[in-house]
Amino acid sequence: MKIATYNVNGVNGHLPVLLRWLSEAAPDVVCLQELKAPEEKFPEQAIRDAGYAAIWHGQKSWNGVAILSRNHQIQEVCRALPGDPEDLHSRYIEAVINGIAVGCLYLPNGNPAPGPKFDYKLRWFERLTLHAAGLLASGKPTVLTGDYNVMPAEIDVYKPERWVDDALFRPEVRAAFKNLAAQGWTDAIRKLYPDEKIYTFWDYFRNAYGRDAGLRIDHFLLSPGLSSRLTGAGVDRHVRGWEKTSDHAPVWITLSDD
Repeated sequence: MKIATYNVNGVNGHLPVLLRWLSEAAPDVVCLQELKAPEEKFPEQAIRDAGYAAIWHGQKSWNGVAILSRNHQIQEVCRALPGDPEDLHSRYIEAVINGIAVGCLYLPNGNPAPGPKFDYKLRWFERLTLHAAGLLASGKPTVLTGDYNVMPAEIDVYKPERWVDDALFRPEVRAAFKNLAAQGWTDAIRKLYPDEKIYTFWDYFRNAYGRDAGLRIDHFLLSPGLSSRLTGAGVDRHVRGWEKTSDHAPVWITLSDD
């Protein structure tokens, strides 16, 4: 089973790239972030024509998450992260697919830091951590994937000394990610590639992709039952080099049958 995550940075504006990648990579399950489209503007028919069923939670101009499935039914569980009924941002959606709980998330950026946006990011992280603990306690095989907007370690960022005050790399955020993982989650990329420089995002500015000045901010966290089934993981970084593409590249894992 191949599961992928992809921050599309506008599902309609970058739809040709998304469809091209779906045809090329043929993942079984895809988690999308930053749809930047209201509910009614999600390109359901184009996704369906590509062979995928979909559930989504849109938001005009900002945020938005979706889960696509090629071969299995999607059983939606929730479309908001528990813990704050007043938080109306479309940043989390969860479903069960082929016996696996799939949480698709778009964690807040948090800049400028310090400030209200950074405080919101830390509160969101706390809610995610609490919800993740419940998922682990359920014993269900679970993957939490998406754009976490955090570089967990210096190896995950080009020239880390330039990012020390950024909300994606501040000590509080890295500690929050470490605290989440310490519940028993496995960082899939780092399990298979513990020491390799791997990026998933390259800014549009200053030829970041050409210089390979990137960040690893899109992650897969696997519950113990899934970690033992992990057989492969990677980044389709060439997609970042396509015309009119997202500033993120798709990230994927493969799992053996249970």
